[in-house]
This record gives sequence, structure tokens and C-alpha cells, in this order.
Amino acid sequence: MESLRIKSLFSSLVLFVLVSRPTLSSAASLGINYGQLGDNLPQPTDVIPLINSIGATKAKLYDANPQILSAFANTGIEFMVAIGNNLLSSMGDPQQALTWVKSNVQTYLPATKITGIMVGNEVLTLNNAELSNNLVPAMKSVYAALVSLGLDKSINVTTAHSLDIMGSTYPPSAGAFKQDYKVYMQAILSFHVQTGSPFYINMYPFFAYKSSPSDIDLNYVLFEPNNGFVDPTTKLLYDNMLFAQIDAVYSAITLLGYKGVSICESETGWPSKGDADEVGATLDNAAKYNSNLIKLVAQNKVTPLGSSLDIYIFALFNENMKPGQTSERNFGLFQPDKMPVYPVTSVRLTDGVTVSSSAVERYNSLILLFFCIASIAFL
Repeated sequence: MESLRIKSLFSSLVLFVLVSRPTLSSAASLGINYGQLGDNLPQPTDVIPLINSIGATKAKLYDANPQILSAFANTGIEFMVAIGNNLLSSMGDPQQALTWVKSNVQTYLPATKITGIMVGNEVLTLNNAELSNNLVPAMKSVYAALVSLGLDKSINVTTAHSLDIMGSTYPPSAGAFKQDYKVYMQAILSFHVQTGSPFYINMYPFFAYKSSPSDIDLNYVLFEPNNGFVDPTTKLLYDNMLFAQIDAVYSAITLLGYKGVSICESETGWPSKGDADEVGATLDNAAKYNSNLIKLVAQNKVTPLGSSLDIYIFALFNENMKPGQTSERNFGLFQPDKMPVYPVTSVRLTDGVTVSSSAVERYNSLILLFFCIASIAFL
């Protein structure tokens, strides 16, 4: 009788351990911004192995370049195409939006894996009322075009913002959008909730460090070991600036009453060269920033508030025709001759799942308990 009771207990423990496995959820992803402001860039077909070499599975364009989209057919690399700010007014017309989607998206499917359409770039912070007022109507028209073509389930519609839309980012729990943009943000966030599309924002810790190098620990912005800081409200520890910025945006979205909107980093990177006043723009810092970031993505790390890393590194190439300071032409991972600007960590993403460390610890404890009781049961 005692033997049967022990066997029953043993069977129950087996079931308990099996059903107590940590839950798996969707993981981080690594993308690359494929800019084309250079007169010496390689042919698109020569770019495919470069993207594969860093473990990126996605690429983002600033247009819908037909040569690139055709070249990447049957590669499995996901593409985000873009509608320029100059087209926002015309995209408000449903018929013109439909024509654009047919010509620049549908024609390449399904061979080329287009999964997103970026409508405008950093529109709100241009402080152009006409562009800002045209943004959401354009997004809605493009989405309606996808619906009419039966493509809305596989392609999302979004727009990319500058971090300058934020009025407050420190501490992350106090994140808030600037008052001037709140009306626009509410309309944009409502669109994201209705369509299930992500909120994209460009984040550059480099620029924060460049403006205040004496006040910011370089290790903190480069994902190197440092003491970090504890958010006084949430009591969460932040040991890098990018995570703090992401969670500040999450707090800003929550403050406006929106939940369930995922945040994606449409641009982030570090320049390998800069002008004399561009503190921190060095080869070593760029290598550390991008290599450490790729490692974090590959390890499926999440921010303290739980946002996964959906990252597009800026940029694929050093582009010699970009205007501005020297840094603007030196964000690339590769030179136009396809040689790496510096060694970059190449880590393949794991199986597309992430497990929290606390869940793993609980599971390991259960395993230990299981074997202890099992040993007793068979004595």
C-alpha cells in the first residue's frame, strides 16, 4: 500500500515538473538600416552575404528601391519599405495609396518578404503643421489599401519618430511626450492599437553622450560594466542608456492610456569617426556599442519593464553623400568596398524564444526538488 502511495506521489511530481516549465514568448530581432546615400555602394546582390554575416534577419529601406527588392527575392530577409515625407499629402488619397502599394509592395510579393511600410520619417519633430496633419490620414489610407488587397495580416503600417518627441526621459518611469505632440501621438497610438502595428522610434545614446560627456559614464552608453542607476519609482536597475530610453517611451505611451503597443528601435548606432567636437565618435566605441548591442539581441534580453529588443542598427554602409557632420557619413558597419569598418560580433539569434531568468531559477529549483523526492521514494 505504501509502495502504491509513493508511486502515485512520484507520478504527480513528474506531471508537476512538466507543466511547470518556464513559458516561452516571442523574442528579440535584429535588423539593419540599408541607406543608399552613396555613389560607391555595392550592387544589391553583393549586399546579401553582408547582412547574413551579422545575423540580421531584417532590413529597412528609406524608399522602395526596385533593384534592392528584386535582388532580395527568395532570401528570407524581411523588408521594411518606406514612403517619403514628400508623399504624405498624396498618400491621403485612398486611390493614390492603393496605386503605391500595388506598384511598390504587391508586385514583389511573395518572393520578397515585405513585412512593413514606414509612412514618413521623424515627421512630428520637423514642426511642419501640414506634414504632421497629413501623417495619420496617410497611414490610414495605406493600411486601407493593404486591407483591400488582403495584405493587412502580413504587412504592418507605421511611422518612425525622433526621440525629440519626448519631453522627459529621466527617470524612465517619468517618461512623457512633449505637450505639443500629444494630440498627434494620441491619434498615432490609436492607429497602432487598432491595427496591431508597432511604435517605431530612433534612439541614439551617442548624441546624448556627445552633448554631455562629462556628465554621462561612457560605459553606461556602450553597454559596458557600470553601476547604473535605480529608478526611484519602480526600483528597477538600469545599466545602459538605451534600455532607459526604451522604458521612458513605454511610460509615455502608458501615461496617455495606451497599452499593448510594442516598441521597436527603428534606428540606433554609433559613428566610428567624427569632427573634433563630436566627443566619443571613435572606432573603438562604435565597435563596442554595436557588438554589445548585437549580443544583447542574440541573448533575447529585455528591458527592466519587459520590452523585447526589436532593433534596426544604423547603418549598413558608410554613405559618402550624407550631409552634416563627419559622423553622419561614418555610422556604417561596412565600407562601400564591403570590408568591415571594424570587427562586429556575429551571433545568430537563438530559436526565437526568450525565458526570464527568474522563471529558469524557479524551474531549476523544481527539478532539484523532484530528484530529491524521487531518490527518497526509491530508497
